[in-house]
Amino acid sequence: MQTVGYAQRAGRRAVDSRGFEYEVLDLYILGTRYAIRLEDLARAIAGHGAVRIEEITREWKNFLGATCGLAQVSVSKKGLNIEIFDGGQYTTPLAALCRVIENRERSAPVAKIPGPSLLLGEKDRRIFPEQQRLSAFA
Repeated sequence: MQTVGYAQRAGRRAVDSRGFEYEVLDLYILGTRYAIRLEDLARAIAGHGAVRIEEITREWKNFLGATCGLAQVSVSKKGLNIEIFDGGQYTTPLAALCRVIENRERSAPVAKIPGPSLLLGEKDRRIFPEQQRLSAFA
């Protein structure tokens, strides 16, 4: 896996659309900055589902924008899997992320999860006009 960014707790607070302030964890992935609310992330690490990844804009304050992805703890409980809706899938080690949340480390690496590779025989497969396509809903 290739490292494409990092997660960092900078102690920043961000304001949501209702005017509430939240402390956020910054995610920098391929040059784009995202945010995860720390209280939601703590719940997700404790095993209570997925957490939203939101876009963040900087004006005179940090503002949380639209939800642009989801993150959840992996099945093995060793990583936090991140899915950006229009940007792919990523992961970060859960132990390193916990050290960042506890202010024992400055950042945790974020790596890209490789996409499914095509098998050698499937990439050149063509469907001929006389072949019939089967529908899953038939």
